[in-house]
Amino acid sequence: MKLYYHPASTTSRIVQMFAMDQGVDLDYQVVDLFTGEHLQPAFASINPNCLVPVLEDGDFRLTECSAILKYLGDKVGSPAYPKDLKERARVHEMMDWFNSNIYKDFGYGMVYPQTFPHHKRPSDAVQAGTLEWGKQKTQAWLRVLNDSLIGPDKEFLCGNQITLADYMGAEMIGMGALIGCSYEAYPNVQRWMGNMMALEHWPKVHEGVDGFAASLKDKSFVAL
Repeated sequence: MKLYYHPASTTSRIVQMFAMDQGVDLDYQVVDLFTGEHLQPAFASINPNCLVPVLEDGDFRLTECSAILKYLGDKVGSPAYPKDLKERARVHEMMDWFNSNIYKDFGYGMVYPQTFPHHKRPSDAVQAGTLEWGKQKTQAWLRVLNDSLIGPDKEFLCGNQITLADYMGAEMIGMGALIGCSYEAYPNVQRWMGNMMALEHWPKVHEGVDGFAASLKDKSFVAL
């Protein structure tokens, strides 16, 4: 199986982190987002959305990180994707929560407009308003995540066993490192992120994005 990805892509790292942690063998093909390779006809013929990641399994091609995670989880019989109907529904619920709620406000409302030029808003006033809105919404979502979804007793999002939801959620929260975010005000979130960052393959998967974060360390950001 081949994964088209880029290490600076949050959604790519979601799949890569799951695959490496669960021992899923993938052939990794970098698509250089910084030179615009994803916008060229060769890659557009693979994914007309011009986005990574893309999974190829023989003649079967799949886009969207959530769908890829579920496909791989089923294909390899990963315990991170439980078979029990209710347990699996809970995992889906958490994955949808991240994708539908905090990711759009945190990623597209705070992190990306400050780190990727093509996401920056067209005027200073619009940029400032976007960041303020994104920050307020993100803080509200983090309170929900901290107090209600994780709480003080669980090691992971759906209990004490890691699931697909953790791989998705941890990357969406962890991208805050690019702009110097702190989660001290959300101790359950911070504890859960510590559990994820303690995984064996976390340092390897994050080498590229950690280097990107280091290149931004002298910049001033609106952060949490």
